[in-house]
Amino acid sequence: MAEKETQFQKIQRISKIQKNIRNIATSAHIHHGKTAMTDNLLAASGFMAAKNAGNLEEGMTTWQHADEQERLMTVDAANVSMVHDFHGEEYLINLIDTPGHIDFSGNVTRAMRAIDGTIVLVCASEGIMPQTETVIKQALRERVKPILFINKVDRLIKELKLTPEGMQERFEKIIEEFNGLIEQIAEKDFKQKWKVSVNDGSVAFGSARENWAMSIPFMKKKGITFKDIFALYEMSEEDKKNWVWKNAPLYEVLLDMAVKHLPNPLEAQKYRIPKIWHGDLDSEMGKDLVDCNQNGKPAFVITRIVIEPKSGKEVSAGRLFSGTLKVGDEVYLNLAKKKQKIQQILVYNGIKPEQIEQISAGNVLAISGVTGEAGETITLEPETPFEELKHIFEPVITKSIEVKKTADLPKLVEILKKVAKEDPSVKVQINEETGESLISGMGELHLEIIENRIKTEKGLDVKTSAPIIVYRETVQKASPAVEGRSPNKHNSFFIKVEPLDDKIYDAIKNGEISSGRIKKKNQDMANKLAELGWGGDAIRNLRDIYRGNIFTDETRGEVHIGEVIDMILDAFEMVMDQGPLAREPCMKMKLSLIDIKLHEDAIHRGPAQVYPAVRESITGAMRQANASLLEPLQIHLIEVPDKFTGSMTKLVGSKRGQLLEIRQESGNSEIEAKLPVAEMIGWSNDLRSETEGRGVSSLKDQLFERTPMSLQDEVIRKIRQRKGLSENQ
Repeated sequence: MAEKETQFQKIQRISKIQKNIRNIATSAHIHHGKTAMTDNLLAASGFMAAKNAGNLEEGMTTWQHADEQERLMTVDAANVSMVHDFHGEEYLINLIDTPGHIDFSGNVTRAMRAIDGTIVLVCASEGIMPQTETVIKQALRERVKPILFINKVDRLIKELKLTPEGMQERFEKIIEEFNGLIEQIAEKDFKQKWKVSVNDGSVAFGSARENWAMSIPFMKKKGITFKDIFALYEMSEEDKKNWVWKNAPLYEVLLDMAVKHLPNPLEAQKYRIPKIWHGDLDSEMGKDLVDCNQNGKPAFVITRIVIEPKSGKEVSAGRLFSGTLKVGDEVYLNLAKKKQKIQQILVYNGIKPEQIEQISAGNVLAISGVTGEAGETITLEPETPFEELKHIFEPVITKSIEVKKTADLPKLVEILKKVAKEDPSVKVQINEETGESLISGMGELHLEIIENRIKTEKGLDVKTSAPIIVYRETVQKASPAVEGRSPNKHNSFFIKVEPLDDKIYDAIKNGEISSGRIKKKNQDMANKLAELGWGGDAIRNLRDIYRGNIFTDETRGEVHIGEVIDMILDAFEMVMDQGPLAREPCMKMKLSLIDIKLHEDAIHRGPAQVYPAVRESITGAMRQANASLLEPLQIHLIEVPDKFTGSMTKLVGSKRGQLLEIRQESGNSEIEAKLPVAEMIGWSNDLRSETEGRGVSSLKDQLFERTPMSLQDEVIRKIRQRKGLSENQ
């Protein structure tokens, strides 16, 4: 008798049949029930005891870090693979569970790169939330197809006591709003095509906690009505469980829906590759990617790096878009520009990674032996890399972190480098001389969790400062050309500075104009600048784009400019990193080199002469152009029950905030407010205490505005004091 095929052998077999693979994710607002759902799906594929699934107390399987248990939030996107039987065919489903809390939206952006479709969960009683909108945006930006699951329906019945008709109305409203978002955000080819509908089954509803789900096609198939669902809540617990398991198991409904409505890699890569890979689509590589060709040239994108706690080994998870990878292959990392060998290939069997000898295109997997950043493209020969992964928000809050024992310093440096690898939305600056290092993140919670992980997982005793806000420096008007002289008085540089045009700044921020020094003519950039109103001369003079600032060289006929231009740009970048007011980064400025006078002997115009002169010139020009400090502001959507609206307006006012708008419906208020990050330290605690724990606030947007004049001098003084700068530095 042939022995029964194990689950892992099944996964290996189906991983070669591309049309039967689905790479999907769950995405939603925080606490709308994603992990409970992933658990449930796992249970069904025979991995966990069915009755344990979704029970928060017993610990969700995908929560591998202890801190997620305590906070009941999924912080890292965990991978899960399982086999599902649909109409007699077996499908391999690779599922990535993503975090919903805004502080971790970096992880969500990266998970989107590896998948082709996503199940968006929306809580039936809360409806569509700001975070839901952010995840839909992130999905559509990567051309990932969304379908809808309305979760926590048990709350409509138990808490809101809705009638079957009331429940249908509620669903219609959520679906309409969901489709509205798709119409508003999606590209024109997908606006209509990707709308969801109850009738074709691209919408399902149910309760992940209670293991049941329905969709209209499924109800027809089993002959169930809405009334049967209401009857559930009159049964005993045991009967309810059995009925659900027999008639409406969550996993069957959701996985059926994923198989039927979400694309396989062959279909998806046809329209996704042109969006996420900007190489030549007619080249051999381009064709292999679009066709998801198993025999083509390999291209693997790292979307996440996990560092194994036991061995300290780096494992890179991601998606193989074309070709086949084998253990022992020598591969090329396109961003790091180096070659490395693949030591292991791991595929997920449930949440457990298992080794496999080779794997073909269209799968989500992990490899070890390769150390790259998240976003790296791995191929055999140098190729055009996939575009850089973009995060929606920049980090704005920083803490300094020090070890208590000096002997631990090297260990801290190593750990911080690891942390920055595991979570690229954290920026780490390491100052090995002073022993003080800075970590910057998206918000307080984000930094708290990282600090906590350093203490518990990595076992280091660290102390952190109170959060530091990162300001920016800029100018308010154009300056005349200001001379900066070198210490030996033989070289002069004349530089003028002015505010950068909004349109150009936005284009740099959105990545339409790429940053970096300009060595040779770049036609795309020239076209974009011409479109924004720059003339031919101005475009030719452009030398460097750095941190949202532009440097142009308007000198004429200077013989030695070629020898010093790189030093001038080095000095420009140094000043942009640390501006004159308080050594904070500069943004949104256009600097022009108008004239230079150089000593004819090269030995008298080395870096020691050029750097101070350029710095003096830029600093002087910024002073004359009204240099000022910009502070980071965040726009938050605050949701509270009506009776707290008054106290919320007071709270926002007390934090120098501005109310942008207040919307009220069915007992709840939605307040949109703009708040300075400097005043938001401790925000989550204040919000809880003002609203008895019922207020939720989520980040919608982030921007920089001028620090009020009355506060500016004081802020600058404090920053300079903290950095230990003397008056003339």
